[in-house]
Amino acid sequence: MDENSVTKLLFSSLALDPLILRAIEETGYTEPTPIQDQAIPHVIAGRDLMAMAQTGTGKTAAFTLPMLQRLLPHASTSASPARHPIRALVLTPTRELAIQVHESVVTYSKHVPLRTTVVYGGTDIKAQKPALMNGVEILVATPGRLLDHVESRNLQLNQVQILILDEADRMLDMGFMPDLKRILALLPKQRQTLLFSATFSEDIKKLAQEFLVDPITVETARRNAAGENIKQSVLMVNHHDKFHALVELIRSRGVNQVLIFTRTKLSAAHVAKQLAHSGLTADAIHGDKTQQERIKALDAFKSGTVMALVATDVAARGLDIDQLPLVINFELPTHAEDYVHRIGRTGRAGASGEAVSLVDSEEERRLVEIEKLLNRKFPREAAVVPSGYQRSVKPVPARGHKSAPADDWFSKPYVPSGASKPAEEISVAPVASIGKPKQQVAALFRIRN
Repeated sequence: MDENSVTKLLFSSLALDPLILRAIEETGYTEPTPIQDQAIPHVIAGRDLMAMAQTGTGKTAAFTLPMLQRLLPHASTSASPARHPIRALVLTPTRELAIQVHESVVTYSKHVPLRTTVVYGGTDIKAQKPALMNGVEILVATPGRLLDHVESRNLQLNQVQILILDEADRMLDMGFMPDLKRILALLPKQRQTLLFSATFSEDIKKLAQEFLVDPITVETARRNAAGENIKQSVLMVNHHDKFHALVELIRSRGVNQVLIFTRTKLSAAHVAKQLAHSGLTADAIHGDKTQQERIKALDAFKSGTVMALVATDVAARGLDIDQLPLVINFELPTHAEDYVHRIGRTGRAGASGEAVSLVDSEEERRLVEIEKLLNRKFPREAAVVPSGYQRSVKPVPARGHKSAPADDWFSKPYVPSGASKPAEEISVAPVASIGKPKQQVAALFRIRN
């Protein structure tokens, strides 16, 4: 029996249509993941569902495949928009995740006459209107932009049969509860509702009690577990040496891709700029960038044009980067749960990966919270700082001190190991170059924790 036959046999046990099985085979997958195996039968049966699985285990396909199966009876080749009302609505917390989910729907529905589109903020709403007016059965959306279209009367939700909340806990964390309640009030009461997430908080359980009917609960991983195939380590470093330790770490690993996380937009922009000054191709993704800029940066990273992508937690969920070898926490996240999502960008779909956190003394309390969450203790190793680096100013006072300036690693260029001074072309842009007075930027950094 050849590989395709094995694939079809395994997925056919989940009662999926041959046209959907054909699309699965063309992706190269050989068998369903545990979350897919457990969730798909319940969704096909029409049950409401609460599903929890760690990131990178195939949650998107776990709801996309049975959703397509349930909508197949409504598939139509008619050109009339009336024959293509919105029957399935997928809500995601971020634009990046919305785009990724939509891409999965397109991939798995390629052989069936079901229409799909995606809408999200940060782009011209008028450009999204034609696809909606032509009719789509499956709509992937962020809550705010969906309500924009509702208010503009570009769509109707009165025929939605399936509602999917992807990363529902993140939506609540981001303050989308009022929007969710408005959206749910527009949907038919008789519908199927699915909640998919890597973690479930008590607030999520309350949400499920309010909007789900007798749901099945599926859990394929311990709550807040990090992937066992991800090598995790902690490197302790003085705050003002962080950037120099970062460059040494990247170069010592010899990887062609690295995803770097910061807590703030300002940090992300500066780290990316300094990496570029240091001779490493880099770009940043954060909330101040337009959607087009974020898509361009992500595409360049995926294609290998950019080696280092620096991101805030806007990228901690939803980014699916094939075979990403290394994730670095330049700054630990504010919420310990986001650590799990950050490092989950590597080690996906069974591949191995590495996650390294650069931690200064003021971040140890964040590290302790992460250790409590994961129920493990990380050895504290010393980060390597290049021997040729000479500190040109006094050590930076602790953040919050009245005399604390902007972060020290912003004020000097990187000096490679063994060099006495930086190359002349490696100049550091002034802090004020991002459009804020230096004093104002310094103040932001003093209060960013």
